[in-house]
Order: sequence, then C-alpha cells, then structure tokens
Amino acid sequence: MAKSDITAAPISGAVGTLSIEACYRLESTEIALDGTTWETFIPSAHVGSPWGPGIQHGGPVAGLLARSLEHCRPRDAARISRLTVEILGPVPMSRMSIRSWVERPGNRIELLAAEVCAAMPDGSMRAVARGRAWRLATQSTADAAHHADSTLDHIETPDLPGGELTPIPDSWKTGFANTVEWRITSPLGLRNTPTTAWVRLNQALVEGETTSDLAATTALADLANGLGARLDPHEWTFLNTELTIHLFAPPRSSWIGLSCETSIGQDGIAMSAAVLHTPDGPVGRVTQNILVEKRPERVQA
Repeated sequence: MAKSDITAAPISGAVGTLSIEACYRLESTEIALDGTTWETFIPSAHVGSPWGPGIQHGGPVAGLLARSLEHCRPRDAARISRLTVEILGPVPMSRMSIRSWVERPGNRIELLAAEVCAAMPDGSMRAVARGRAWRLATQSTADAAHHADSTLDHIETPDLPGGELTPIPDSWKTGFANTVEWRITSPLGLRNTPTTAWVRLNQALVEGETTSDLAATTALADLANGLGARLDPHEWTFLNTELTIHLFAPPRSSWIGLSCETSIGQDGIAMSAAVLHTPDGPVGRVTQNILVEKRPERVQA
C-alpha cells in the first residue's frame, strides 16, 4: 500500500474521508502461533453515525468484530451461534486495531473473544469495543428442526411486491445507514406494532473482500434500535451500549429481515428486541440494551 493512500488517516487525527467503496481498509495482519490475530483497519466515510460527527456507527464496528471472530482459528463442522458486542464508548473515526483469540478452546464448544482499540487524539490507543462468541459443533438435527417465530413476508425481487414502502428518514441518508439498501414494510414509530424491514449492505465491509453472511447480519442487526425506535430522535437520544445475537440457524442470505420492537422503562433504560429473518424464514433474535435521555430544550433566540 502506498503511503499516499493513507494520508487521510493520521494515527492521532479524525479520519472518515478515505474515499473507498467499503467501510474499512485492512492495513496489516499478524497471526501468532496460537492463532491470536492482530489486524489494523482504517475507517471510511461509510461508517459515520447519525448521533454526531467524528464517531462511528455501531453496526460496522459490530460487523468487523464478527469478521474477526469468524476468522479466529476457523474449523469445519462448527459455527458461531451467539455473538455479543460491548460498546465501551464512542468509537472515533481513526485507525483501529483488532485482536482476536480463542478464550475457551474445546472440541464441541469454544468461546472466542476480540477487542477493538482506536487511536485517540493524543496518539494513544484505547479499547472501544469488545466481542465474544460461542462457536458450537454442528450435526444433523433436520428431523427435529422447529422455529417459534412466524415467517416474515419476504422479498422475491429487489422490488417488494404488494404495498408501499416506508421512506427512510433524512437523517439516515448519510454514513453507515446510507450504505444500506432499505425495504421498510411497515410504518416507523408505532407503539404495540413491530416495525418490519428488509435490509442489505450495498458496500463491502472490508475493501477487496466478500462480506460473509455472518458479518453482514451482525452489522445490519444493529439497525434494530433505530428501526424499532418509539421516540422522536429530535427530543430524545437512545444509544445502545451492546448488541447480542442468537442464531439457531445460519443466516445464508444478503437480505436480512428485521421485525423490531422497543420496550421503554420509567427510569431511562430501554430494550430493543428483534427477530432476524432470511427469505427462508427466521434464523435468530437480537437484543440491545439502551440508555434513553431527553435532549435539552433549545433556547429560543
């Protein structure tokens, strides 16, 4: 990689101006004998957050963690069935390093772990997100297969048949949300009615790579908080601190369906919950822990 390619990404400065058709550029990879992997990434403008300038959306960060966990000492006849992402604070638009390792090895059950560190303005590196995943051995259980959730009406073609689509808010037409192809099939913001949508990534997660179904699903699952929101974002903030995904079936599709709802308590804490679908049916569920805060009233001039 030529030095001129990364001049927009100083170690201590905000970036996000990297002009590539992907969320991240992989800068370097090192793998130890025990399988522990260190990778360095540069973010592009496609990872921006609607909550403020200079910070990353949680979706691509979660997707990048899923990618690292999936690549961690991969093996046949096993897959990730549960993945949790903990957001430790705002993730800046700066160079990032990810370390991934096997925390609990085993023949049938493994616990994988990963940590994201990002460059701070003073040049130091600080942990900003962590991920853990259970990878379980697989075997045929076709004669016992069952799913508890109803199947979501799915997309036969990119044009959704029957009914009108709900337009996305203007605030979603930037950053990571703008890399998503949206098919919102119910009104936004209605209480006691799940918001349903089909979504897929229009950009690669990492430049030059084909994004895996797991990494794409993880990145898109983080949209459940926004889709299922029941509060006006001009009056409230509702930031999720984590993302937990359970997958009883592998998400083998670029299109992911979400049926989202949010429950809000009386003390500033909420929970987003969604069923994850592919066109073949439901594959799992996602939950998010949410901090709800009322925005300060604007002073009239």
